Amino acid sequence: MKPLRILVFSASFGAGHQKAAEAIIETIKNVEPNSRIIHEDFMVLINKALNYVMRNSYIKLIKRAPKLWGRFYNRTQKISEDSVFQRLLNTLGRSQFLKYIDSIQPDVIVCTYPTVAGVLAQLRLNGKLTVPLVTVITDYTVHSQWIHQGVDLYIVGSSKIYDGLVERGIDPKMIQVTGIPVNPRFESKTDKSKILTKLGLEQNRMTFLIMGGAYGVLGKAKWMCKLIAMSQAALQVIVVCGKDRRLYKSLDSVIEEARNPMVRFDFINNVDELMTAADVIITKAGGLTVTEALTKHLPMVIYKPIPGQEENNAHFIQEIGAARIAYTDKEFVGIIDEFIKTPHLLRKMSDAADKALVNHSAEQAVKSILELAADCSSRTIVGKGREFHLSYS
Repeated sequence: MKPLRILVFSASFGAGHQKAAEAIIETIKNVEPNSRIIHEDFMVLINKALNYVMRNSYIKLIKRAPKLWGRFYNRTQKISEDSVFQRLLNTLGRSQFLKYIDSIQPDVIVCTYPTVAGVLAQLRLNGKLTVPLVTVITDYTVHSQWIHQGVDLYIVGSSKIYDGLVERGIDPKMIQVTGIPVNPRFESKTDKSKILTKLGLEQNRMTFLIMGGAYGVLGKAKWMCKLIAMSQAALQVIVVCGKDRRLYKSLDSVIEEARNPMVRFDFINNVDELMTAADVIITKAGGLTVTEALTKHLPMVIYKPIPGQEENNAHFIQEIGAARIAYTDKEFVGIIDEFIKTPHLLRKMSDAADKALVNHSAEQAVKSILELAADCSSRTIVGKGREFHLSYS
């Protein structure tokens, strides 16, 4: 039998879609070390210049006009597959995808971004694409952009998403609740005291981790750092600035004046260690960041969540008891004071996070993906007006 060929499509509109793809890829390599895995940013494949413009426009929009993004997201949340907007999206790069997929000859395609999943799902329905298609939903909310009748398998993060897909007409047999896939490193047990020592931090202080995402979209991060660093309580803070060089430089004065220990980083690849060291994370509510924190049983504070999918994610984790949302500076200060005065609340939130997820999410997702690929070796798929047989060799 030839090595398994797997094509993974993600996008650079936020780091979460790529991180989910990377978690799946790393797990597949562990399970099927001889497999051939190709990972593509779907917009780069279509047009690198267009990808650059769209990515930067999206980042500027959510930083400068988040309410505008929220309105767009909400207005398209239940849009019909037959709408002009959706049909137009489903033509994006169609011929390029078919040509590229034909050159790769994959056994299964995995999408962690909704737009490319829609294009390929339509090609599946039309009988032009004969490769089984998997969509990995990377949020805790149901949106029409994720839902396409031509998808063979949905990987979802919670029973709430399962129920939402079923309500929208998706066959329950095509949905697997595995948890949103995160890197297996987040599942490992790590010695917290050793990591604190490695970071130059103290053992008996409440540790706050502040993360604003790769592009620094968490507002008032400097103010938060100063609030914790200057507190009379026994606290300490880790801050990850990502690509926000202005924030990184602005923290010079905070570190110089700090009463409490403080360390800062720019773009890093050991988030799992920092989450192990922390008692609380203050962050944006991206689907992958939230899932990584839940996997680490780490209580969360979400400050002014971006309207749209992130606000919905924030509501989900607050409802299960693993997070608190602060919509104003006053609410944020009140939450921090409450944690300081009643630290047992953090244990309660940590327990809630522990109960929220399916363990070993990436392993569960990969198991379902590989089972689909194997099942499709002899299965007949019926498209619109034609039948075709899938090959697995």
